[in-house]
Amino acid sequence: MTGVLAARVRSLIREICKANEVEIIKGHISSDHVHLFVSVPPHISVSKLMQYIKGKSSRKVMSEFKAISKMYWGRHFWARGYFVVSSGTITDEMIMEYIEKQDIEDKDGDFKISGE
Repeated sequence: MTGVLAARVRSLIREICKANEVEIIKGHISSDHVHLFVSVPPHISVSKLMQYIKGKSSRKVMSEFKAISKMYWGRHFWARGYFVVSSGTITDEMIMEYIEKQDIEDKDGDFKISGE
């Protein structure tokens, strides 16, 4: 994901998180994956949050970007799985540093896009 598509995906993730009272602490969009460090309220499971993010963003991206829709026709925009870890065994600072080092800082602060 790059350019306008990456910016739109970032915007959609922000909207979905805000609607579900999820705070994005750090984030990074690479060409083929997304890193998110979030604070999730206890009434939302991680699997439900991922269902919201992947489902809603996929549906919007497919309807707004016809070239992407054609490219992924009959397939899914997002991969099936996801990796989740809590910050209990490592510090929040270590997680933020890892995400920070993914690529160049974007003008938009705490949620970067590679290559911009």
